[in-house]
Amino acid sequence: MYVAEINRILRFKNIESHLENPGEPEVVYDQFPTEKHHGWKFIAFGPDGKLYVPVGAPCNICKSADPYASLTRIDTNGKNLEVVQRGIRNTVGFTWHPDTKELWFTDNGRDMMGDDMPNCELNHAPKDFMHFGYPYCHEGTLPDPEFGKGQDCSKYTAPVAKMGAHTAPLGIRYIRNPQLPDTYNEAFLIARHGSWNRTEKSGYDVQLVKTNASGQFISMQPFITGWLSKDKKEVWGRPVDIQLLADGAILISDDYANCIYRVSYKQ
Repeated sequence: MYVAEINRILRFKNIESHLENPGEPEVVYDQFPTEKHHGWKFIAFGPDGKLYVPVGAPCNICKSADPYASLTRIDTNGKNLEVVQRGIRNTVGFTWHPDTKELWFTDNGRDMMGDDMPNCELNHAPKDFMHFGYPYCHEGTLPDPEFGKGQDCSKYTAPVAKMGAHTAPLGIRYIRNPQLPDTYNEAFLIARHGSWNRTEKSGYDVQLVKTNASGQFISMQPFITGWLSKDKKEVWGRPVDIQLLADGAILISDDYANCIYRVSYKQ
């Protein structure tokens, strides 16, 4: 079992054989930055067998050298760290399409540009070493007021879908379950954690995003709502991550209500 801390990756060997007493972990890698701002890490193994580890920007908006504002990957033994995608302010969720094996990830947009800009993003990386705009451009076409002067936003990779300003999309999974109706099948589920500084709260839900075979956006619709009251003043929960069980059920974690929901389809 691999565990991410702010500046290092730990490994618990043979964890299933001694869950009650896991012992001291092995340090796989400990050279990631120590900044706490966007330092929380979601990690996952890619189709290439390597571990993917994000390094968020150490600020709301700023220029920073590698490995900040990027997605890195590393061998399971902690060797051969490389920056594989750049221009990412803070991704806290990514996955790979089951057919194409291409990377999809959420990204949280910057603050302090008003209630309605910029949008948070759903991004698609069909190849390595792409740049997604931060800190120069946001949501594909919007130059940053501080760092976007003179920039051509078209030279950066635009998002597949705009996820709403300050909605904080986090966990993402691709749903493929023959038990589900077509409406809910063959699509991405994305947990929107919810805004923290918007005049009228937004997010606090799970969205279902459909794309075509080439990765182009088709539609986005609510999958689960209700964690935010209808007057958008009271919050009951903040979804974080999505995991899939072998029986087809969907798990959704909530770090506000401190619980995990199990969602299944009853015919």
